[in-house]
Parts: sequence; C-alpha cells; structure tokens
Amino acid sequence: MLPHTFEFRVRYGETDQMGVVYHGAYPAYFEMGRTEWLRNLGVTYRWMEEHDVMLPVVDLSIRYKQPARYDDRLVLTTELRENPSYKITFDYTLKNTSEEVLATASTTLVFKSAVNNKLIRVPDYITERLKA
Repeated sequence: MLPHTFEFRVRYGETDQMGVVYHGAYPAYFEMGRTEWLRNLGVTYRWMEEHDVMLPVVDLSIRYKQPARYDDRLVLTTELRENPSYKITFDYTLKNTSEEVLATASTTLVFKSAVNNKLIRVPDYITERLKA
C-alpha cells in the first residue's frame, strides 16, 4: 500500500573499519523511510507531535542479505503493510543501484497521546489521506 521510494548515499560514519555499513545504522535508514513516507502523505512528525500524537516503535525486524558499503547509493522503498488502527506497520526494502536487495525490514509503531501517554486511534487526517 502506497510505496514511497527515495535514494541516498552511505556516509563514512555509518560504516565499520571494513567499510561495511554497521548493522546499527539500518534502523536510522528505516526511520528516514517512514519519515519521508509520512511527508509524502502530507504529514510530518513535528506536526503530529504538535497535535498530541507520538509514534513510538514497538517492534523492529531486520533481515540482512548483502552488505552496503561506504559511498554506495542506496534505494529505500517504504510501504504501508495494512490500514492503521492503534498501530501502523511499515515494510522496507533496501537495494543498491544494481537492484540487489541488501536488507528487508518491518517496523510497527503505535499511536499515543503526547499529553497522557495512552494509546489512541490513528488520527483522522491520516485515514483521510490514505483514502484519497
């Protein structure tokens, strides 16, 4: 559902001594993916937080297939798995520009009120944009 793709380059600080992207850098890549997915939908984290909505990650799963290396151009596709309710799940595919799959992942986040820290339903402004 609603895939969003963007390209970026591996920075030196994301690699280990062997020039390979450190496994801990991948969650930040996926965060970029969902941030850009939301922005493409017309919503930003900043705007949601200013309107009482937080999205903490409650689950992260990564499957590493091939190494990414310093200065590689990577293509990340972020896709909504299903219509959100109290939670929202994204699937990711990270490829190099040769179309080799480097990693696949998924994250699940929950909608919480910034005021009282309780679970809330997906905001109407997201549901409305998903229907459009």
